[in-house]
Amino acid sequence: MKFLSSLLSPVAALGALEITLIVIAIIILIVAAASFRLVTQTKKVIIERLGGYYTTWGVGIHFLVPIIDRVVKTVSLKEQVKDFEPQAVITKDNVTMQIDTVIFLSITDPKAYTYGTENPMNAIENISATTLRNIIGDLDLDETLTSRDLINSKMRIILDEATDAWGIKVSRVEVKNIVPPKDIRDSMEKQMRAEREKRQTILIAEGEKRSKILEAEGEAEAVLLRAEANKKQKILQAEGEAASIFKIKEAEALGIKLIKDAGADQAVLTLKSLEALVHVANGQATKIVVPTNITDLASTVMMAAEFAREEKKAVK
Repeated sequence: MKFLSSLLSPVAALGALEITLIVIAIIILIVAAASFRLVTQTKKVIIERLGGYYTTWGVGIHFLVPIIDRVVKTVSLKEQVKDFEPQAVITKDNVTMQIDTVIFLSITDPKAYTYGTENPMNAIENISATTLRNIIGDLDLDETLTSRDLINSKMRIILDEATDAWGIKVSRVEVKNIVPPKDIRDSMEKQMRAEREKRQTILIAEGEKRSKILEAEGEAEAVLLRAEANKKQKILQAEGEAASIFKIKEAEALGIKLIKDAGADQAVLTLKSLEALVHVANGQATKIVVPTNITDLASTVMMAAEFAREEKKAVK
């Protein structure tokens, strides 16, 4: 209590005027301190003075004049992604479907964005819906399902031109989802199933055809190989027979040459003829042709026998 009374005693000593001035000074300090604003990166602050546009603050510390100046809007310069609700559209061939789009945008002019339109995002959503209906109205169902890139590029160009006055840059538009009616989806599914079965049948037929072609080619190649082998076999057999005949004739010619070189006389030749006649007689032939000079052969045989006896005596 003593400490509190010691603090209040100087205040009690002051008059009412002094207290009022102190309070006003404190309030002024608080207001002045609150008038300093820090603007961070990727943000812009729109300032009005006395109800009209005054300036746009960038990164840094700024002083807001109390009562005279006021902050209208803080704008983010980051790229924004807006996923709007699916839109009902009608194609050129009168098919109703739902299309969901995603828009990528960024604010390039904070002043135009603040004063250009009352609700920029609502305006972009409405323009996106009407633009999408106009584009799809020029396409039939099949083109709509296969022309996503065309739809994206057209929407981006149209939206970028329309939002340029609001300080907005539309950098990209993507068709997120296309949902045809249920009966169309069922029909498409049946068509896809039939197409898959058709491709499967074609692949099976092509496989069987290829298999038969390869089988026929293999059989033809086998026939050619067998024929070639048979041909080579016959050639080798004929060459062997020719070589055998050549060897026999060569041996016969060599025998005749040896007999001739040995100086064989008529008696030897006659004896060889008799030996050949003996072999003929020992054969299976039922007829034997006897030469007309058989008497000469007999005399020759007798002379050969006598010659043999004399040789025997000489040896003894």
